[in-house]
Amino acid sequence: MTRRFFSSGVFPVLLFSLLGFLTMGYHPGAEDDGVYLASIKADLNPALFPHDAAWFQLQMRSSIFDTCMAHFVRASHLSVDWAELLGQIFSLLLIMAASWSILSRLFSRASARWGGLALLSGLLTLPVAGTALYIADQYLHPRNPATALILFAVARILARRRVQAVPLLLGAFLLHPMMGAFGISFCCILALTHSSRARSAAQSLRASLSRRPAQVAAPMAALVPLGWMFQPPSSAWLDAMSTRHWFHLYQWTWYEWLGALGPLVLFGLLIRLARRNGNSTLARFAAAVLIYGVFQQLVAMILNGPRALVVLSTLEPMRYLHLVYVFLVLIGGALLGQHLLQARAARWAAFLVLIYGPMFAVQRQLFAATPHLELPGRATSNPWLQSFDWVRRNTPTGAFFALGPRYMAEPGEDMHSFRALAERSVLADALKDTSVISKAPDLAPLWRRQIDAQAGWNGFQLPDFERLKAQFGVDWVLLAYPPPAGLPCPWRNQGLSVCRIP
Repeated sequence: MTRRFFSSGVFPVLLFSLLGFLTMGYHPGAEDDGVYLASIKADLNPALFPHDAAWFQLQMRSSIFDTCMAHFVRASHLSVDWAELLGQIFSLLLIMAASWSILSRLFSRASARWGGLALLSGLLTLPVAGTALYIADQYLHPRNPATALILFAVARILARRRVQAVPLLLGAFLLHPMMGAFGISFCCILALTHSSRARSAAQSLRASLSRRPAQVAAPMAALVPLGWMFQPPSSAWLDAMSTRHWFHLYQWTWYEWLGALGPLVLFGLLIRLARRNGNSTLARFAAAVLIYGVFQQLVAMILNGPRALVVLSTLEPMRYLHLVYVFLVLIGGALLGQHLLQARAARWAAFLVLIYGPMFAVQRQLFAATPHLELPGRATSNPWLQSFDWVRRNTPTGAFFALGPRYMAEPGEDMHSFRALAERSVLADALKDTSVISKAPDLAPLWRRQIDAQAGWNGFQLPDFERLKAQFGVDWVLLAYPPPAGLPCPWRNQGLSVCRIP
């Protein structure tokens, strides 16, 4: 029974899910979760965000993630905080379980399967080239469960149960259309490489790559039902997009290009190695990854080339690398486990320390002013989060705040979203709200007006705040302590003040 428990995958999936969670940390409301968490809370309480709901509603119109989470909260009678935590843990469990299933199809030795899962668990927050992505996020991003569904679909195709992959890919697409589209693309190629008709499929693929750029780009554009992609971009939209470095492929640094093309070269070498070792399944899998990567790289270079296609760059075609990196880490860890680690306890101990230790240290540096695990009900010593909590508990639901255009980059703020955590409306910021504009360019003029109105924020005095109130209706501000004269401030801590605009 014990041997079966270890070899069946139950124990390694549980173990490495836990280790991965503890290493990557947990930070609800940080970074992109400002969109997703705010959207869930607005679904549960429509009275929230009367002044700025468009900053998350427009981006969420193509996903069912927030609706599903809101239904789960209502059905379970859990708080949003606990529902998010359980969703994150469950997503990691699913990613590990799907990865074990893939490894079981590609490798016969238990040491290889354990090695692949261990490396993936340790590198969940590995940056994916220049795409501004991790393999998994430190909060419940819809990409996490979508990734799990895609990996389960891959496992089903490897098991020659292709029909079972269809609902899994559909679910991934509904949760995260962009990642779902990449998953569908890879799974189609994988199914062809494992088919007796692979030769004719390869010929069809070569023919498709020879078509005109517009013909190649059209199917990608059709996946996102937004007509604005074919309209000339505004100057405000271009200004906002200039802050999104990963949209501009030809401005990537040499090491970002190496991070994009290097894995494809490695998969090319893996094909030869697997064939020489007689592992035809692994060879076909590596060939599928290589074909997928080359095809998507060509599409990305086309969409990021002519200025006429600049709007299509918001499809973020280079994020195809997310799946490539997942498979690279899985297979790299499996080869290490099979050929180096084997059943040697000392080697495994050194391997785990070398992988998990540095990744943990990097996450502590990224969120240096915040507890590594921001668990529900846990008191925080972060002054920013303390102020967000006071605002949520003590200000009117309809309050409209200003914090400055770059508040998320202030020392100790650790990229936490005021909108999602304080549950109050706030003027646009210059860091994360641009991600919404990339998919909702109609907001670009409003974004520019609100950002321009906050220019010189650190030197604002009472007349400047009164101007914000007259222009946008802002009636509250969160400022460094001590605040400017003339502002009544009902709360403060060692570094911040919450003040009303008279």
